[in-house]
Amino acid sequence: MARYIGPKSKIARKFGDPIFGSDKVLEKKAYPPGMHGANKRRRKQSEYGIQLKEKQKAKYTYGILERQFANMFEKAQRSKGVTGEVLLQLLESRLDNVVFRMGIAPTRSGARQLVSHRHITVNSKVVNIPSYTLRPGDLIGVREKSKSLEAISESLSGTHRSASSWLEWDSTEMTGKFLNRPEREDIPENIKEQLIVELYSK
Repeated sequence: MARYIGPKSKIARKFGDPIFGSDKVLEKKAYPPGMHGANKRRRKQSEYGIQLKEKQKAKYTYGILERQFANMFEKAQRSKGVTGEVLLQLLESRLDNVVFRMGIAPTRSGARQLVSHRHITVNSKVVNIPSYTLRPGDLIGVREKSKSLEAISESLSGTHRSASSWLEWDSTEMTGKFLNRPEREDIPENIKEQLIVELYSK
């Protein structure tokens, strides 16, 4: 399964946003990486550069690579509604993202690993495809044999779960429900999706 495995703090500094979660390095060095540090004179970005950066930010945030992202954009274009918003809804509907949102894993990469290692079920069946697109009404749960996993119990006891109106969670049964695709205001990610649409429209 293709995924980004490079330095995360460097990428977070590039975008000036903790896209992989809280990062102490970003707090200390709130400027892009480079040998000249904060004093480097940086050229003004072109319109294309700004749009490209926004697309890269979305890709890194959700942990997907170029071809998969392009396919998802095409799917969003063919769907009813505002293309940019539909794109974000599709990204949020991925199984690994929902596992992260429910607090079963503290990060999206951690959620991806849980799914790949067959710890997660959808409608009582094991699904090991992180990019699996959920539909309204789908039930997401932790596999019975995996409920005692320390990584899962630690994550659920932490503060990683986001209060999402489009998700339900039963902590007793360790199961959740995907109620519907989120509205744009329910997606907390700092992504300017219109810039991505403009980039692909060139």
